[in-house]
Amino acid sequence: MDALLSAMNNCCRQLPIAAIVMLKIAAALVGMASPAQATEGQVNVAPSFNRDVMAVLSRSGCNMGACHGNLNGKGGLKLSLRGEDPALDHRTLVRELEQRRVNLHDPAVSLLLQKPAGQVVHQGGLRFSSHSHEYQVIHDWIAAGAPGPKSKEAKLVKLEVEPSETVVVAPQEKLQLEVTAVFADGKRRDVRNLAVYELTDNLAEVNSDGLVQRLSLGETTILVRYLNLQTPVRIAFLPSSPAITWQAPLPENRIDEHVFARLKTLQLAPSQPCDDATYLRRAYLDLLGILPTPAEGQVFLADQSPDKREQLIDRLLTRPEFAEQWALKWSDLLRNEEKVLDIKGVDLFYEWLRKSFAHGLPLSDLVQELVTADGGTYENPPANYYRAMRDPFVRGETTARLFLGVRLQCARCHNHPYDTWTQDDYYNWAGVFARIDYEIPDNKRKDKFDKNEFIGQQIVKIKSEGEVKNARTGKDARPQLLGAKKPVDTKSERLDALGEWLTSADNKRFAENQANLVWYHLLGRGLVEPIDDFRATNPAVHPQLLDQLASDLIAADYDLRSLIRQIMSSQIYQLASSPNLSNGQDVRNFSRTVPQRLSAEKLLDAWCQVLDMPIEYAGYPLGTRAGQIRGVERVRSREKPPTTADRFLKTFGKPDRLLACECERSGETTLKQAFVLLGDAGLDALLSQDENRLAKLAASDRSNEQVVAELYFVALLRQPTSAELEAAMELLTQHEKRLNGLQDLAWALLNSKEFVFRH
Repeated sequence: MDALLSAMNNCCRQLPIAAIVMLKIAAALVGMASPAQATEGQVNVAPSFNRDVMAVLSRSGCNMGACHGNLNGKGGLKLSLRGEDPALDHRTLVRELEQRRVNLHDPAVSLLLQKPAGQVVHQGGLRFSSHSHEYQVIHDWIAAGAPGPKSKEAKLVKLEVEPSETVVVAPQEKLQLEVTAVFADGKRRDVRNLAVYELTDNLAEVNSDGLVQRLSLGETTILVRYLNLQTPVRIAFLPSSPAITWQAPLPENRIDEHVFARLKTLQLAPSQPCDDATYLRRAYLDLLGILPTPAEGQVFLADQSPDKREQLIDRLLTRPEFAEQWALKWSDLLRNEEKVLDIKGVDLFYEWLRKSFAHGLPLSDLVQELVTADGGTYENPPANYYRAMRDPFVRGETTARLFLGVRLQCARCHNHPYDTWTQDDYYNWAGVFARIDYEIPDNKRKDKFDKNEFIGQQIVKIKSEGEVKNARTGKDARPQLLGAKKPVDTKSERLDALGEWLTSADNKRFAENQANLVWYHLLGRGLVEPIDDFRATNPAVHPQLLDQLASDLIAADYDLRSLIRQIMSSQIYQLASSPNLSNGQDVRNFSRTVPQRLSAEKLLDAWCQVLDMPIEYAGYPLGTRAGQIRGVERVRSREKPPTTADRFLKTFGKPDRLLACECERSGETTLKQAFVLLGDAGLDALLSQDENRLAKLAASDRSNEQVVAELYFVALLRQPTSAELEAAMELLTQHEKRLNGLQDLAWALLNSKEFVFRH
């Protein structure tokens, strides 16, 4: 027997897998000892390579991008990223390296076990112990002959995790997750000890069996992954707070009902509604990008009508600044800038957007015109959408990101690690945009070395042929709408099919994406955050609310004003920013308004408005507001230095529009901004103008008390408190000239958190 075993061991490395398995079966029949031999009365079922071995490789991190799942592999071993190709991985593990990775006669000496168990040198360190479930799975699989993937094995169709959402209240601090895999043949399996548990933050920790341990209070999401499926689990760890009595204003609409229900579950009492002055300022900034005038403020504050806030919304939605504000937002997303589109192209694209919003063009029609546009970029301004995207991959990624909230970039090189999209999905989607081409009658660019600069009209045209190559197969991709079951008819116009499908009422992802975008601009944070990252593993903070908003938007024929009116009429929009005992740390559930710094355009326009002083922007007539600027750099800095206002906008976060993404606009505070504020590009320059509001107030015959009261109301829509008035009066008396005292007072007011932030 020993001689036969030795002979088998020597020949195993040279025999095909099928022959090896046959030898082992023969050995078992003649009574030989085998590591996988079942004990009496038991049926030993070999672990499945697809369901067990691949799960262990994922669970141990072996096929992650930082390890052997890397594009080039690690340490001579390359596995498919996150196990997307089991057949390839089986050949790699069993056939390569002279079959040293698995030892069919003595599984314990297999490198596939010794390295991760730390028994031999392993650059990846200890991945599991020799007494672990993972070790046993690999050992038993090798002992059974290292069988490969079974073509007839039922596929995984669903991953159930219980609970999927829960609240854990102190003193409880642990939670056991139950994970069940559901297969196409209807069979169910407990895979708790094969799943991967990924934390999105450090509020908790989870062990290999799915036991969650609280580390600190707050909300967290745990991604539970088994093979190719992932399920998010939302857990809120709450303190025991019997002293907090939950109460809320009466709901105004279904928005309030959805949000209040979750807040009650989370023991987060919403803040009180804001006062009229705060609401007025908030509404003007959100809808128009400007402050209310003193006269408008006085009229609104004096109005005793119970529905005056609803009346205010209706008035603001009809003002021209509303269309300008949304044209600015969409110009950021659509990369409306002069380097690629040229000045005339920027103006025409902006004007088309402005008129669309002014006339109430449904969002579905606006987007459909964009994605189906062709022809001259001057004659048909929506065609500028494709002008900045010169290949089908950029067009596909941008369109998915803007109008579906899907980030596809990762799927270009491999199946998406955090979403359901495959590499084939990526290239099939890109194929929809493969036949877009450009005709450039005459490029009059000034910098011959800059190939990205275009001056002059371009013709966006559709070719009759042309496909993209699928990098995985090397073959032509089949044009297919993202998530659709059937390819696009190659004989039909692909962009027309795209426009109809994308904005169809049946495509709820589009409606959700647009509802989330509007919510983001009105509440400062999306229901899905980031707003262009919709996926199962990044759920909406209020999923039922998002679904409701999308349904309402579809029912209203994608009317932007209807959605805005609904949101701004809710109690959630009207909550104050002042926290209470329960919601001081909450920034994601909308239990209060989270203060946010004004954007670069709004801040500069607000300063100019308070000081009653226009400011100059290069290439625009004096009197143009920052919120009316159509592009980014109308006059190149090499031709003429930027104005102080232009430098301010760039320093305070106005985007260069090089990316089709809200993320390009920055609201961060930097040291450079402090220097700009103190220099000639900042507030000092406006305060020192001879004809501004301060100079007029200083020269008037009004008392100091009256002058201070007016300045406070113009800037903050309120009168100074007794303490503020006393301090202001003292400040004015310290200066020989009243103007100098007013300049110091204005500096303090216009740099205060109350002014610089939207509350």
